[in-house]
Amino acid sequence: MVSQTLREARKYEEAMETGIRKEERPVFHLCPRVGWMNDPNGFSYYRGEYHLFYQYYPYDSVWGSMHWGHAVSKDLLHWTYLPAALAPDTVYDKDGCFSGSALELPDGRHLLMYTGVVKEPRVEGGFQDIQTQCIALGDGRDYEKCPQNPVLDARDLPEGGSRNDFRDPRIWEEEDGTYRCVVGNCTKDKDGRILLYKSQDGIHWDFLSILAENKGRFGRMWECPDFFQLDGKYVLLTSPQDMMPKGFEYHNGNGTLCLIGDYDKETNTFTEECDQAIDYGIDFYAAQTLAAPDGRRIMIGWMQNWDTCNLRDTEHVWFGQMSLPRELSIERGRLCQRPVRELERLRRCEVRYENVAFEGTIQMNGISGRKIDMEITLHLEEQGKTLRKFAVRFAQDDACHTAISFRPHESLLKVDRKFSGSRRAYIHQRRSLVHVEEGDLKLRIILDRFSAEVFVNDGEQVLTITFYTDQSAEGISFFADGEAVMDVIKYDLE
Repeated sequence: MVSQTLREARKYEEAMETGIRKEERPVFHLCPRVGWMNDPNGFSYYRGEYHLFYQYYPYDSVWGSMHWGHAVSKDLLHWTYLPAALAPDTVYDKDGCFSGSALELPDGRHLLMYTGVVKEPRVEGGFQDIQTQCIALGDGRDYEKCPQNPVLDARDLPEGGSRNDFRDPRIWEEEDGTYRCVVGNCTKDKDGRILLYKSQDGIHWDFLSILAENKGRFGRMWECPDFFQLDGKYVLLTSPQDMMPKGFEYHNGNGTLCLIGDYDKETNTFTEECDQAIDYGIDFYAAQTLAAPDGRRIMIGWMQNWDTCNLRDTEHVWFGQMSLPRELSIERGRLCQRPVRELERLRRCEVRYENVAFEGTIQMNGISGRKIDMEITLHLEEQGKTLRKFAVRFAQDDACHTAISFRPHESLLKVDRKFSGSRRAYIHQRRSLVHVEEGDLKLRIILDRFSAEVFVNDGEQVLTITFYTDQSAEGISFFADGEAVMDVIKYDLE
């Protein structure tokens, strides 16, 4: 039964999307059908298609009462919009259907687990969110909310847990056919933790343990958790709020965190071994993964930062994008990310240069564009100590560019969009400490109209950045303070 609220949202998005030209959207990154997009939800493989839902406010290009938008894909790059899947239309989610996840039940139904939000008046004035976990079941197109909702509420919290920050359930099936779920939570003094629950049927849930606790280390509330096994280790992903920098890690305030360690299923205990940021650029948050049919663990995130949402003016009828889906692995104790291999099928018109030695600024025939896949290998051993700075500038015209620069003597890589056409002094730069082995620095730069994703040293680190430079700015140039020697391979992506 489709509610009137959901019916109106579907009617609105169908009518309004006709006013958005294909050229106004990214080519292979998902943006909202219309209006506002934030966190990815329900990233799953169901009935032969990849499904991606997303936090969605169709009626404006700013955050509003959260719905779930919906799109499907065969290859993770070309997306087809489906009607909105969820709307805030019941007493337990009337103020928002927040983030969650999805899986297929043995009877073939697609289960969505999400956070329902109700705003409750406070004695001292204003309102506070009351957050609970809810279920909807469907066929990949239409979903019906479960009569048992909410399936987790304040009564299911461990001692000291906040009912105001209890959100973003991530559900999966264990080998024995039972289900587990991690949920973000915090204590009453806003210290983040991840809670673990168990279910026999995906609907009735019991608390198992506090899987991980912040204890004041990484920000405050921990949002959007994900937990999975990868290459013999267990990985916990989460997005903490209000993080403090730690060296060159965690500079985004509302940022991303990866914890790698071991998990004891008997005691439901996760033992951390190391930590790192998931993305070292400006625009990445709320990562979610799936296990693809071929065994790959694939991750996608909201390609945005909460502190830079005003970078694009509100006159545009859509805001927000998803990152490029990324294949995950653990190598030398670190989470590594590479663009999904499906991207290589879009490559056209190879242009290749080898051992280009130069100083100052150069441009190269055939190296330009805003929808490209470009690999740069900087040969540092051959330059001795003469190279002080290397940079590549893209989305460039006479007035604008976005840049990636590297200072070998500091091993610092920086993304910088201060000249990208922004009219406000929002966050424009991020620096990352990178490792150079065997004398080479490898950069793979993926451009798609409004974004750049920079994969460093075969995915050892990634820096993501969005920008809204006019599409006519297609220039690419290279700069060296001192002598640089590099190889460049560039493909158009069609």
